[in-house]
Amino acid sequence: MRRLPALLVVCLAVFVDMLGFGIILPLLPFHIASLGGSGVWLGAIMTAYAAAQFLAAPVLGALSDRYGRRRLLVLSLAGSAVSMALTGLAGSLPLLLAARLVAGGCGGSIAVAQAYVVELVEPRNRLRALGAVGASIGFGFVVGPAIGAGLAGLGTGFAGACFVAAGIAVVNIGLALALLPRRAVATTGGSVAAPASRPGRFGGITAALRNPSIRPVLLAIFITMAAFAGMETTFAYLGAARFNLTAAGLGIVFTGVGIVLIVVQGGLVGRAADRFGDRRVAVGGAVLLAAGLVVLPFAPAFVAYPALGVVAVGQGLLTTTTAALIAKATAEGGAELGGAMGVGQSAASAARALGPLAAGAAYDVAMPMPYLASAVLCGVAVMLLARGRSRHASSAVAGEHGVPAEP
Repeated sequence: MRRLPALLVVCLAVFVDMLGFGIILPLLPFHIASLGGSGVWLGAIMTAYAAAQFLAAPVLGALSDRYGRRRLLVLSLAGSAVSMALTGLAGSLPLLLAARLVAGGCGGSIAVAQAYVVELVEPRNRLRALGAVGASIGFGFVVGPAIGAGLAGLGTGFAGACFVAAGIAVVNIGLALALLPRRAVATTGGSVAAPASRPGRFGGITAALRNPSIRPVLLAIFITMAAFAGMETTFAYLGAARFNLTAAGLGIVFTGVGIVLIVVQGGLVGRAADRFGDRRVAVGGAVLLAAGLVVLPFAPAFVAYPALGVVAVGQGLLTTTTAALIAKATAEGGAELGGAMGVGQSAASAARALGPLAAGAAYDVAMPMPYLASAVLCGVAVMLLARGRSRHASSAVAGEHGVPAEP
């Protein structure tokens, strides 16, 4: 089987999901206003995507354990195409909300894609493959808004942008059907074989939540993603107050952040993990994230913008390595992998939904508060990830001396 084309199609699938989201992102608030929506409707519709992804990611991952990654990925792409078309056709606020819920549910396919690439590559290439998925997500966020702005300039309107996104998803369905293998290559490099037995319908979800090696990673994912999402939400106010940053300037700044994330996940994280190991790189990412957040509310512009780059580097390192840690904690290529990856994506989605709310409330109290509080929480994430490393090392030593390792 051709692994490279399959990996490219999986990366393209998540890129298309994020591209569709990014294309309509700059146009969506104006479309909501044109339908008579208030700020409450804007918040509800923007939150709907993350909320649906939170619920759908573990379910899609678990279903892929039972029915196959390829089938669920293709169905998710079809759902993305349908949701984009529905978004363009929605002529009322309730219909628009429903369309965004469908889009978020299909966006849970990221967990399926992560499980797919873990099974397509050898263990030594796992983190690089997961990094490629992360870079594809980041690339979609960078390119999508630019395409959306360009389509708006051409006069296509909101509906036209949605239909373009739907058309891209349809093209990707054809590529997926043509190039994705029906079964992923086993991570051991052996022949492809079906699992000895099928798991329970949602066995991967419960197994992940019960796994003592996964739970600290899930909490670390939630904490660090909430910190990063809170920064994204409040930096516009911080930048305007301290650096006279305009909307155009903010767009440039976050484009730069997206590019840093792509570079880190597309190449840097794999080299770092080869040298230091996945867990140490994850700990380092949390440290960098905390350090950058502490600097942002106090430093002058020529220091704050590099600090924002440090925040992006830390988040890029964390996103990929925590996914790799979850993959390692499950049976390699086993039936529970999709459910476990789904739980990880669910933790990130919950953080993206709740982090901005908490950061906004903290910002109203004092400008530096969301950054300092997030930095402290990142310190907790450092301890969670480092504790996992210590427990792993203790278990390994115990095993070498014939002592039963801790579960």
